[in-house]
Amino acid sequence: MRNKSQSKAIEDNPIGNGLDAFRASFDSICEGAGISSTPNALDKFAQEDLQNIILVLVSALQILPASRLLRANNAAITSDDFDLDSIKSLLKSALASEPDALIWDRAYDAVAESTPPPRPIASSLQQTPWLRNTSSFANSSEHRKYVDDVLKEDLGSMYVGVRHFHDAYFGGVAGLDAPRVNQTHQHRRRPLAQPNKPIQGSTGERKLDIGFVKDMSAGKDSRCRWSQILVPGELKSNPSADKASMAWLDLGRYAREVLVAQNTRRFVLGFTICGSLMRVWAFDRLGGIASEQFDINKDGRQFVSTILGFLWMNEKQLGFDPTIMTANGERFIEVNRNGSTERIIIDEVMQRAPCIAGRATTCWKAHPEGRPEMLLVIKDSWQYPERDEEGELLREATDKGVVNVARYYHHETVQIDGADDDIRNNVRRGLDITQAANYRPERPIRRNNVVSGTSREGRGSTSASRKRSSSQAGAPLPSSKRSCSVSSTMVTSSLPNRVHRRVILRDYGMPIYKASSRSALLAAFERCIEGHESLHKAGFLHRDISVNNLMINEDDDNPSWPSFLIDLDLAIKESREAASGAKGKTGTRAFMAIGALLGEQHSFMHDLESFFWVLFWICIHYDGPDKSRTVSQFDKWNYADMEELAKLKLGTVTKESIFVATMTNNFTAYYNPLIPLLNGLRKIVFPRDKPWEREDDKLYTRLRKILRNDWEAYSQPRAVWETPHRPTIFTIAALVGPRRQFFRMYVCLEPQLSTLVRWLAIDTQRRWDKVIFKKGFDVQDIDKLAEEVVGKILRQLERQYSVGEI
Repeated sequence: MRNKSQSKAIEDNPIGNGLDAFRASFDSICEGAGISSTPNALDKFAQEDLQNIILVLVSALQILPASRLLRANNAAITSDDFDLDSIKSLLKSALASEPDALIWDRAYDAVAESTPPPRPIASSLQQTPWLRNTSSFANSSEHRKYVDDVLKEDLGSMYVGVRHFHDAYFGGVAGLDAPRVNQTHQHRRRPLAQPNKPIQGSTGERKLDIGFVKDMSAGKDSRCRWSQILVPGELKSNPSADKASMAWLDLGRYAREVLVAQNTRRFVLGFTICGSLMRVWAFDRLGGIASEQFDINKDGRQFVSTILGFLWMNEKQLGFDPTIMTANGERFIEVNRNGSTERIIIDEVMQRAPCIAGRATTCWKAHPEGRPEMLLVIKDSWQYPERDEEGELLREATDKGVVNVARYYHHETVQIDGADDDIRNNVRRGLDITQAANYRPERPIRRNNVVSGTSREGRGSTSASRKRSSSQAGAPLPSSKRSCSVSSTMVTSSLPNRVHRRVILRDYGMPIYKASSRSALLAAFERCIEGHESLHKAGFLHRDISVNNLMINEDDDNPSWPSFLIDLDLAIKESREAASGAKGKTGTRAFMAIGALLGEQHSFMHDLESFFWVLFWICIHYDGPDKSRTVSQFDKWNYADMEELAKLKLGTVTKESIFVATMTNNFTAYYNPLIPLLNGLRKIVFPRDKPWEREDDKLYTRLRKILRNDWEAYSQPRAVWETPHRPTIFTIAALVGPRRQFFRMYVCLEPQLSTLVRWLAIDTQRRWDKVIFKKGFDVQDIDKLAEEVVGKILRQLERQYSVGEI
């Protein structure tokens, strides 16, 4: 029942024409489905269509002055267990324009009845929620059944029926408003339909119904690449396919491929035609928005104007970055540095994040004009404006003398048409998505930052824990501090935005998995951990250790660090006392620490665990320098639910026999010798076979020591290589494998012999210790031992294999 104040609020704030847009949307949906537009039509819709109609109504009600009476829960509306029948009376009242009081009563009753009590939301100091998008895939097959679920999260809310969309994106196209088409107008591109032919250039197989390409000679038999597709399109025969689960998602999949293949693209325009109903779309780093729906049979002028616009648009209007210019066959940017304009020549693209919404990081190898010997890296990304600028963090870290972290050269916010290049005001030209037909406003949510009683010690304020003396560094916090409310963070309700930021770095390298040898790989890991420690001591927490953020430089002419960390996009100052307020944080999920997956406050210990997962991943997915493969068992790590992935990782490391079996069955032949090293690292990172329970700064030293011992062992002088006893040494080295230091570089056994290493290693190890570590080694002793061991191998082979198999 309403109280007096509520009744007065309804009376003082009439609905008026506030639901007209909802009724028009309902009429359009009915028309598209071929259903008579009456309240009784509600009984003929499927659940998903009804949910969409309800969301449109709730969104319309929420922006009315009396909306404080409505405690809406959009998440409940879109859930599978929402009772649709309980709200049909509200829909019918709204469609029938019944009295305001009755509409509000039914709205209040329906939504309040369906809204469960709020659940406590775990959060913590300095914490930002983890999000996933398609750029987080590592060594993935990108099978459609996996990609689509993540792509839905990547795109988030796709808003349709955005008013003034056509004016914003097509208004500047020269000649489009002329009363008569100029027949001599130079077309820049042509349409192409190849619905049954996969487009080249994507990881997974993708086909495109129709699109506009920049190759004027392209025909039905041409082999097109995604780098040539300028405007993708999706065709559906049924008008009812104009919804998120069908045409919209299909077009989003194509837009992702276009953005990935074209490394200077800021956004992508596209279109859907379902039956005779058309929408024009724009996909950018916040997601997708679309025009109002129009019928191409009834509004031919709008249709022709749209097609001509696609044909006549210049590159900037199509979404290409005008700050990346071309002259004399060279691409370049210009920056204002130290009071003067400096031209930076782009040599090649290094990395392009495969996503739509998100940071969408792109890196280019570059050099200052006239100084080709000076290697630079240009990094473009789209950041939430609330987040600390990576350029500022890098400049401060460089000034503090941090080692083995990419060094600062320049940073700026990209300017286009004299303004900061952001999504809301520049890319979307100020379009108001709150006027979209399916807009759902975000409500501010207050999250209490609670550290549970079972949380790990040392996770409250990182800066506080760092200030404890060395004798206290491993001590648990007092019991009174183990369970408390740390702070309260208000998640902003303002509309999201992303800003185009550019950072230029002075260090250039290759991803660590391209290391030329095992010893080089391990040395690079050791130095990257040193870089992380240096960063930590300077007061920064990296928070995104992944296979593409660890770099190696093996070029003697390259003055960059021999190995180093990059990407401070998600880094924070450890003294920061509040969350940034940014809408979300992404990461490469395969390398996230177990605690981070479970939502624990991020610690430097989580980053050190991530180093372990990166090395583990490389040993499974690379059979030598840059020879990658996909392993189906681990492909799911890119797509699994966070909690499920945490359980998968926990089950992998908490029992030694399971971990060793996992490595034995999945490590490539090239990295098989690192099995004992990984097991040793596991014991350090997961003490007592479980995740760490207290922060320990000495973990840096222990990890670096075990890595250094291994890579130094691989780097021993190669004088032994030239000895006449090389075959004998090879045999012993292979039997001992990576368990001992001296001969680890010389592992070369046939597959049949390698299967016997596990059976003979223990016995051989005892003999090896006596021979080698007594007073060095004697060749005669090695020959004698080799004769015994090889004899044992041959006898074992005779028992294990038939003559034909050997």
